[in-house]
Amino acid sequence: METAVKSVKTKSFRKHILQAEQGDSTRLAEQVARSFNTIAPFWPLKNLIAVNPLQGLEDLPVEEALPLGSAYFQQAALPVPMEAVNRQTIKWLQVYFDDGQATLPMPLRYEGLYAAWRQLAVHDACLHNHDEQKKAWLTSLPENPHQAIQNCLLQLGIARTEHQAFLTLLLTTLPGWASYIRYRTNWAGLDAQHPHPVTQTDYLAVRLIITWLLWPEAGALVAWHQQVLERVQSKPAVLEQIQQAERTYRLPLLAQLAAQSLHPPRVPKAQLVFCIDVRSEAFRRALEATGDYQTLGFAGFFGVPVQITDTVTGESYASCPVLLSPQHIVKEAPGCGQAEQEQDRRGYVRLTKLNQLYQSLKYTFTTPFALVESLGIATGTWMGLRSLAPGMASKLKSSAVQAIRKPIARESSLDTLSLADQCVYAEGALRLMGLTHHFAPLVVFCGHGSTTQNNAYATALDCGACGGRHGAPNAGILAGILNTPAVRTHLRQTGISIPDTTRFIAAEHNTTTDEVSLYGHTPSEALDTLTQDLAKARQANSLERLGQMQQTARPGEETQQTWLRSQDWAQVRPEWGLARNAAFIVGPRDLTASLNLEGRSFLHSYDYTQDPTGSALTTILTAPMVVAEWINTQYLFSTLDNVAFGGGSKITQNITGKIGIMQGNASDLMTGLPLQSVYATDRLAYHQAQRLMTVVYAPRPVLDAIISTQPVLQKLFGNGWVQLACLDPETHQPYLLTRDLAWQTAQ
Repeated sequence: METAVKSVKTKSFRKHILQAEQGDSTRLAEQVARSFNTIAPFWPLKNLIAVNPLQGLEDLPVEEALPLGSAYFQQAALPVPMEAVNRQTIKWLQVYFDDGQATLPMPLRYEGLYAAWRQLAVHDACLHNHDEQKKAWLTSLPENPHQAIQNCLLQLGIARTEHQAFLTLLLTTLPGWASYIRYRTNWAGLDAQHPHPVTQTDYLAVRLIITWLLWPEAGALVAWHQQVLERVQSKPAVLEQIQQAERTYRLPLLAQLAAQSLHPPRVPKAQLVFCIDVRSEAFRRALEATGDYQTLGFAGFFGVPVQITDTVTGESYASCPVLLSPQHIVKEAPGCGQAEQEQDRRGYVRLTKLNQLYQSLKYTFTTPFALVESLGIATGTWMGLRSLAPGMASKLKSSAVQAIRKPIARESSLDTLSLADQCVYAEGALRLMGLTHHFAPLVVFCGHGSTTQNNAYATALDCGACGGRHGAPNAGILAGILNTPAVRTHLRQTGISIPDTTRFIAAEHNTTTDEVSLYGHTPSEALDTLTQDLAKARQANSLERLGQMQQTARPGEETQQTWLRSQDWAQVRPEWGLARNAAFIVGPRDLTASLNLEGRSFLHSYDYTQDPTGSALTTILTAPMVVAEWINTQYLFSTLDNVAFGGGSKITQNITGKIGIMQGNASDLMTGLPLQSVYATDRLAYHQAQRLMTVVYAPRPVLDAIISTQPVLQKLFGNGWVQLACLDPETHQPYLLTRDLAWQTAQ
């Protein structure tokens, strides 16, 4: 009997211990997730996406978030032992996340960050300094990273009540790499099945183990952070500086918009739909000045969330905003016969092999010496040509590449999109942009991209709505859909009647050179005229852009000058990008057509009379506007503190692992924009640091109804990250939304 009682007690005790361990594991998993919620994601260089660096603090009023963000992310002087921990962490992260830059890759990466590192760390004398006890401890690390975190927290003497704060500080004291981990674990999309996996728990386990090895007294970090919080609370509020810039911009803009009047709809010679990107505003203005054109603004992915796969190169990428997931795989292939396609494939293979051969000769241990001897003179001559005559070098390179692989136009197949899906995307796009009547004979969907040389931030200048890619493929997909007779038949049944004479084509605006390329069209007089007018608009806009960059060119050579900037590998500022962005305007083009908005406004076309339920406006405010807020805050914070939130000077940057930028050879990942993207000189800012103002031409009750159902809008407007203004359609009186989500007259 006594034995049976003991057995029952033992089982009960073991069950209690098991439940406690499970509870600890669950609690730890929640703490890890909450600590990463403080961190904004950072996309790699291949598809840079703008993000608010304080995204993890957007649930707080901006007055509270700014000092807290300063305490977390703007501390240049960390405790000295923490700097040592960071150096060793960076070293290992560089080799693990390397994406093809290293000659000798880190072994075992397929097992995951913690599993691979746990087996290799014992060989790193910088971690254990040949201390036998530390080496034995490293050898006996648990296989489960959760257990490793728990053990380290216990050995570091971190009180349970401080676990959350301590884990958060391990992230915020090296925020760039933590941001990349946040991207890989929460936002990676197509990269989620990466051959070198990682989890948030993996990262914190490695970080904690290194911390215990190099700084056993790291519990002091919590007290240090508390002192930092007290210091930043006593500093002058940076919000005052931001508000000063806003006061000089917002009310004058609202007054200008309120003074505009709408005109009866008409059928223009052609309609061109551009991305809402602020760089499109100046070009649209220049094009409209050349003739009878109507321009509209719409998100650059043109409402088709797709994954595009190149059938020749095998490359596959998501071409839609990161807030969405691709719904279809669209194949892109050369638009020619089978023989030409095979020729293109062979040309691609030859180019790839030549590049691989050169890279292997350049980076293996012995061949660089022979390479210098055999190709030194030729390489030196080529470098001199690229530096002194970038235009000539570009033409020579282009001719050489074309001799190996002739350029062939690409076409996107619609086979993977059912007729029902095509009809949904067609109607949705037209209603969102307000283009439901008075169709011109020619409608052009104009995506955008950029052309730069030797620029790590190249994708940051491409289309954010296409996930840091060029927008022409999406434009071509929507044009193809709307040229389909069955789709037009369906649209007529929904009240959208497209004339049989209307033709949709695709185009792409190069934002660095202002060249517009037209795709998928047959020659016609209308297209010849449009091509000529696009060239005139390019000339006018190039002149304006050169003036902003304080550069001059001989009359008639403005376009040549902007092209040369795009080909110069020493050019630190090929274009201004989205610098000085300040407003997001939702409404008909008549509101802005006669205004020079100086390339500072995102312009999204919208007709509230065609949107009785407000569903289109809801989409605009919860998707394109959110992306615009990310862009705006990235530029804002990169200007306020270019070291903590930006990328520092391009001159001293290095690429690490092909995924990000460092200053020197062992800094944290720099997650923001380089100094040259937001500053005219080292000290004079070009971008005006201010929050986004969204102006909507629609009745206030419609906006109230939308905001009441959308938590993301309540957060952005209520916490002061975005200012919402309503331009009343009946009175043209502008109203501002207060922080308690009530309206007041703008004055």
